Amino acid sequence: MICVTDSTAAPHPRTRLDDNFASPIRFSLLASLGDGIELDFTTLREILQCGDSALSKAITHLQAAGYIVARKGGLGGRPRTWVYSTPAGRAAFAGHLQALREIVALGGGPAL
Repeated sequence: MICVTDSTAAPHPRTRLDDNFASPIRFSLLASLGDGIELDFTTLREILQCGDSALSKAITHLQAAGYIVARKGGLGGRPRTWVYSTPAGRAAFAGHLQALREIVALGGGPAL
C-alpha cells in the first residue's frame, strides 16, 4: 500500500494524541477525575478495577506529567492518598478526547 501525503493538509489528529494516556489505566484515571473531584486511592482502585501496583504507577506517571496531584494524609490513624486532576491535566485530557473524536469522524464512524 502506498501512502500519499498532501503537504498542505492539516496534520492527522493522531499527532495530537497524548502519550500520557496510552495506558488504559492512566486514561481511565483521568476520566474518573472531573473538575473538582478528588478521590482516594481505594476508591480509584475499585472504580478502575486494577491492582495497587498498577494504580500507583499510573498516579506517579500522571503526577510527573503535571496532570494530577496526589496528596497524602491520614484518616482514622491510617495513611491515605487522595488524587485530583490539575487544570493542565483536564486540558490535556480534553485535547486527547477531541483528537479521538476527529479520528473517528475521519473514518466515518459513529460520533463519540
